[in-house]
Amino acid sequence: QVRLVESGGGLVQAGGSLKLSCAASGMIVSIRTMGWYRQAPGKQRELVATISNDGSTNYADSVKGRVTISRDNNKSRVDLQVNSLKPEDTAVYYCAAARRDTYYVGGMDYWGKGTLVTVSS
Repeated sequence: QVRLVESGGGLVQAGGSLKLSCAASGMIVSIRTMGWYRQAPGKQRELVATISNDGSTNYADSVKGRVTISRDNNKSRVDLQVNSLKPEDTAVYYCAAARRDTYYVGGMDYWGKGTLVTVSS
């Protein structure tokens, strides 16, 4: 099992920046992909960004150029830097991990409980 704990959410004004962090523990040696997803009220959970063991990344079109995902070498932490925040970025942001190379929501094996990001206009 892998445990994921997010931190760094909060209230921020539009145009501001935020850094989310996710601490992973447990059987992290089995992880091949880590990522961030978000779910806004009334909407489905969607990809924000993922990073694989080889360092390759995937970003949702809606956040490209504003978001950077990074991970430490021992896979115990993954960060998400979000700049130029918009009100439509308001959502619960979830950390996720998978035992395979994937970026699909359904492909993730482990999930954190989420952290709320609220962007005021």
